[in-house]
Amino acid sequence: MKTLFPMFVKLEGRPVLVVGAGDIGESKIHGLLETGAKVRVVALQASAAVKEWAHEGQITLEERAFTTADLEGAFMVVVATASRDLNQLIFREAHERNILCNVVDVPEQCDFFYPAVVRRGDLQIAISTSGQSPSLAKKLRQQLEAQFGPGYEQWVRELGETRRMVMASALDPHQRLEILSSLAGREAAKALIASAAETDRKREGAA
Repeated sequence: MKTLFPMFVKLEGRPVLVVGAGDIGESKIHGLLETGAKVRVVALQASAAVKEWAHEGQITLEERAFTTADLEGAFMVVVATASRDLNQLIFREAHERNILCNVVDVPEQCDFFYPAVVRRGDLQIAISTSGQSPSLAKKLRQQLEAQFGPGYEQWVRELGETRRMVMASALDPHQRLEILSSLAGREAAKALIASAAETDRKREGAA
């Protein structure tokens, strides 16, 4: 396999098809909901959570067998069925239509992979083993979660606000770069994150 191209994709408003709505399909759908994608689910049976999301209008659910016509207009498709033959069919049909496809737990039938992700607000750190060892990706995620604590969420938010102010200023480009580089320095991060942690401890003590 050639080297993957890592990127973060904006899915808001894009049509995404999910085939299968059991436990695995449910987890994939849940992740897509956070992106604002237009999620359509086709499955013979759906979990209670998936049915509830459909009832709330968060997704479109059709409880029936998949047909190739379901791929029309899709930006990408996630396949989570128990049928190997059906999975292969969907992957092949998606390729013919130039639609990105992920057949869960079958790396050779994936155009993209779900990474293990550490989220701290706007900070996202994604880890992928190209489907070779999800367990390793999970362990690395746990290590990074300990390294990059909750305080990073506030720090990144403040960095964004400061960056917008600096970029709108009359400073020359070199001065802007120096300021932004210093704000993103490790010592500045440590100070702010330690402050956030102290604030959390005080709140817990007062509770």
